[in-house]
Amino acid sequence: MTAELNHLVIGSGEHTVVFLHGLFGQGKNFGTIATALSDVATSYLVDLPNHGRSPWTETFSLDNQAAEVAEWLHQSFDHPVTLIGHSLGGKIAMRIALQAPELVERLMVVDISPARNVEAAQFVNLVAALRTLDLSEVQSRTQADEALRELIPDTMVRRFLLQNLQHKGDVWFWLANLDLLADSLHAVGGWPAIDGEFDGPVLWVVGGRSPYCLPEHVEPMQALFPRVRQVTVKDAAHWVHADDPETFTSITRMFLTQD
Repeated sequence: MTAELNHLVIGSGEHTVVFLHGLFGQGKNFGTIATALSDVATSYLVDLPNHGRSPWTETFSLDNQAAEVAEWLHQSFDHPVTLIGHSLGGKIAMRIALQAPELVERLMVVDISPARNVEAAQFVNLVAALRTLDLSEVQSRTQADEALRELIPDTMVRRFLLQNLQHKGDVWFWLANLDLLADSLHAVGGWPAIDGEFDGPVLWVVGGRSPYCLPEHVEPMQALFPRVRQVTVKDAAHWVHADDPETFTSITRMFLTQD
């Protein structure tokens, strides 16, 4: 098991909150939200395994990634935490809550469902585009951005993905375990059958313009999380916390501080 996951700590509030980002993200993606909550929460912005500066694993499944994070939680805290997971991080958070409920006081699932998500297929083309980049030829992030412009025309998505491109001296490399994640996209988009339920408070935050959470996902969500409440952020797409940080912060604050 991974003894340590790279993380950033923001705030000194009474509630312990652990943020889990989505595919090809990093913990720091939640920096703005954590800073806004710093009076009520001590937030741990974790790099998931195979992401950011956390260790890589040899294989990928939702359950082995959840086990890595659960082990880190067990080693890091002597009390249950509020777990907030977006997209892939939301799937991992749900499985931790179901398999190790003693680690989780409250759960917030952001724009993902306990179901197979066909939208994950969009990453096939994105990852293929990243793999076309010849790292030995890269001289700057600007050059890499320009090289990928035609294959990834969405500027926000392209720059989000290029957060993973780092260099040491003249040597450029991917922070994320690009090959393993690329080969595991079917597992990323899946949801293997799982028993049990988590009976703690659960908030399910959905982007009103996102295709990831559908009406047919409500029943399986309620079966696993009987105390779930759904909130839709009307003008947000999949990256809810980036699309409408003010509303997302308000929702999170309310979830942390209410009985």
